[in-house]
Amino acid sequence: MKFLDQAKIYVRSGDGGDGVTAFRREKYIEFGGPDGGNGGRGGDIIFEAVSNLNTLIDFRYTQHFRAKKGGNGAGSDRTGAASSAVLIQVPVGTQIMDDDRETLLADLDKVGKRIVLCRGGDGGHGNASFKSSTNRAPRRADKGWPGEERWVWLRLKLIADAGLVGLPNAGKSTFLSVVSAARPKIADYPFTTLHPQLGVVRLSMTEEFVLADIPGLIEGAHEGHGLGDRFLGHVERCAVLLHLVDGAAGDVVDAWRTIRTELDEYGGGLKDKPEIIVLNKSDAMTPQQLSGRKRALEKASGSKVMVMSGVARHGVDEVLRALYIIVAEARADRVARAEEGEEEAS
Repeated sequence: MKFLDQAKIYVRSGDGGDGVTAFRREKYIEFGGPDGGNGGRGGDIIFEAVSNLNTLIDFRYTQHFRAKKGGNGAGSDRTGAASSAVLIQVPVGTQIMDDDRETLLADLDKVGKRIVLCRGGDGGHGNASFKSSTNRAPRRADKGWPGEERWVWLRLKLIADAGLVGLPNAGKSTFLSVVSAARPKIADYPFTTLHPQLGVVRLSMTEEFVLADIPGLIEGAHEGHGLGDRFLGHVERCAVLLHLVDGAAGDVVDAWRTIRTELDEYGGGLKDKPEIIVLNKSDAMTPQQLSGRKRALEKASGSKVMVMSGVARHGVDEVLRALYIIVAEARADRVARAEEGEEEAS
């Protein structure tokens, strides 16, 4: 299935049904009076986050969603039927943006979360609603209220606990394939990863987390160079970033700074996320090269640098354990905040 993380669609809720003008006409009843019923309510447009979707590809082929109009009223005080809502299912992590692509309308970040984006129009009143002591035979009936319509952008941000960042050919796809059941494309040329990939990492029966691999960044990605920084949105929700640096490529400090610059330029809170720096491809360096490049990277970043080889699987377990510690702390913090919110609400 092709991965698609952005789509523009048109939605329109249903108009309300019209009220009617009617009078009771029965034998032996001289003054029947008005009995025109009200119109029914138009259908809503509802979005729901579901767990069995992971792409917006369906919206490439279906881009217009319209709810039906409510039924018109009828005589004998009969109200028109209300139209059913149109339910649009999207992957968890989908954001609904206004047509300007800047105004956030909804963030469906949990399974089952729903939002009524466009409400259906109310039905119009029939003439029975207007009778009074001074107006015994009203001939007024209202049209139904119109529904709402708008163009919106859907933007998918994958839900992952940890995100992989780095230059092309830093070994991100290899690492993901080693630690999870994911099978991303792996080759010896840049940009083999064209779309984000997800993998579930299991350390034990009770310890697991989701790891996201995004296409590699290059200098100027925030200006659209290479594949650009479009896919960085998929690691905005991560608790920690795993920054892989190709140790065999030479200038590891420049490689690390290039990615940090792109993260800072992108924004979205990425520059403030916890970062684990890993010097990858240790099997392709001599001990002297490994020691010198690790020291230089630690001095430039001011952080501890871990060493790993995804191909030889050296140091992989230590990196996974360091990732899980931060992920577990972030999960505990979310649970604590949720409990505090419930207590305040009660």
